[in-house]
Amino acid sequence: MNQQNFDPAEGALRNGVVPGGEQRVAPRPLERPAVDPSAAAAFGRPAGVDGAFSPSAAARPVIGELRSAPPPPEALSSAFGRAPGDRTVLQRPPGSSPGGADGEDALWTEESDPWRDPSAGAVIGPPAVERSEDKVERAGAVQSGKLLSLPEVLFGRRVKPVALVVLGLVALLVGAAGGVLGWFLARGGDSLNSEVTLAQAEPGKERPAGSVSDIAKRVRPAVVSIEVKLEQGGGTGSGVVIDGSGYIVTNWHVVTLEGRADQSAKITTVFTDGTRAEAQLVGTDPKTDLAVIKVKVTNPTVLQFGNSDELQVGDAVLAIGSPLGLADTVTQGIVSALHRPVVAGGDNGEAPITYDAIQTDAAVNQGNSGGPLVDSTGALVGINSAIRSSAGNTGSVGLGFAIPSNDAKRITEAIIRDGKVKHADLGANVKSVSAETAEGAQVVNVTDGGAAAKAGIAEGDVIRKLGDRQVRNAAELTVAVRQHQPGQAVPVVLARQGRELTIQVTLQSD
Repeated sequence: MNQQNFDPAEGALRNGVVPGGEQRVAPRPLERPAVDPSAAAAFGRPAGVDGAFSPSAAARPVIGELRSAPPPPEALSSAFGRAPGDRTVLQRPPGSSPGGADGEDALWTEESDPWRDPSAGAVIGPPAVERSEDKVERAGAVQSGKLLSLPEVLFGRRVKPVALVVLGLVALLVGAAGGVLGWFLARGGDSLNSEVTLAQAEPGKERPAGSVSDIAKRVRPAVVSIEVKLEQGGGTGSGVVIDGSGYIVTNWHVVTLEGRADQSAKITTVFTDGTRAEAQLVGTDPKTDLAVIKVKVTNPTVLQFGNSDELQVGDAVLAIGSPLGLADTVTQGIVSALHRPVVAGGDNGEAPITYDAIQTDAAVNQGNSGGPLVDSTGALVGINSAIRSSAGNTGSVGLGFAIPSNDAKRITEAIIRDGKVKHADLGANVKSVSAETAEGAQVVNVTDGGAAAKAGIAEGDVIRKLGDRQVRNAAELTVAVRQHQPGQAVPVVLARQGRELTIQVTLQSD
């Protein structure tokens, strides 16, 4: 220890002895640890700054002169500002009286409501509710006041009556327009009913010559409905005009009601235009189911005969007549078969009706009898006569039969000329047979002095062919014979005891 540099006061302080004898703890030595460079870079002062961050007042930049708020808009100044030249301020100058300079009473006095005196002490008084006398007074004022009318309430007494009328009319128009619009919307919303205009084809569907409609238009005026009345019963059928003198061909069973006609029968014809004419019976042919009647009419439409021998299976045909009482009916079909022997009647000992028929699938029903069957040219090729029906069914099943026009023409000419018809006759009764050795018409017996007996045809012979016509049954033999004239000689092929013979037979008249 250096005695020369010793200071008693300093030594006493370091040792915890303060001059005067008190013991004190000396401060610890100042220890400054090293600062991490990364922390110093993040939290230290910027380069060149030694003191506080706030710059001194002398170093602050001069921003410039402070500006006041912009003047208020003119509208606000005129609405809330003072009048020009008015210097009154809202704040009372210090030392002035409560009443103000103009002697106005103060807002509060010592006798006034203490709640309105800022300097008054707090006083708890009654609840701040409305007094009952004030209610009565205000209620009386309302009752005694004048009641306002509706125009005064709505328009403040500033609307003229004319304006009210105009306003009412406008409201009425608006309501009507709304109703009409609602009606249209309601109609448009219905998916099942709406206003619609349907398209229509231009006039004139083409009907070329030879079409079904063209044929029907030309043929229908020549077809008549026939009404037959007896003392007991009656019937209807059809007929066709075949001559300008008024001759009409029809079926025998139509005008005689299947043989029940007598002198009291009344026959009436009805044309397509509604004209009715009474008819007279000219003559009949029960064996071929044909008849001719005559009416007195002026300039009737006449149907011309066609050649039935030229027909082929598949040719188009039309049947016209009054089926089931439905006059002026047209049906269409084809020729479904030719040379179909048809046998009908034969009751009460009369000769059966037999003819070589044209078969058609054109709809033919009761009432079509006697009506025409025409071809694609409109010519008469047959007289509708019979239908084939199933058991228990009297309607058409697509099997109708017509008398060929060539036969009908020959027979009607004979009726008109002579009043009766003569047919060729073989003079033998036959029956249909079918066996392995022979098929045709077997002779049951022969008439003495008849054509068969004179030619040497014997009982038991089977006739298989007559002239050019093949014979497969008794009906075919009948129609084959009637295709010839009385007195005409024809070859007959027959089978006798296993042998085939050809015999020349001279036909006689029935």
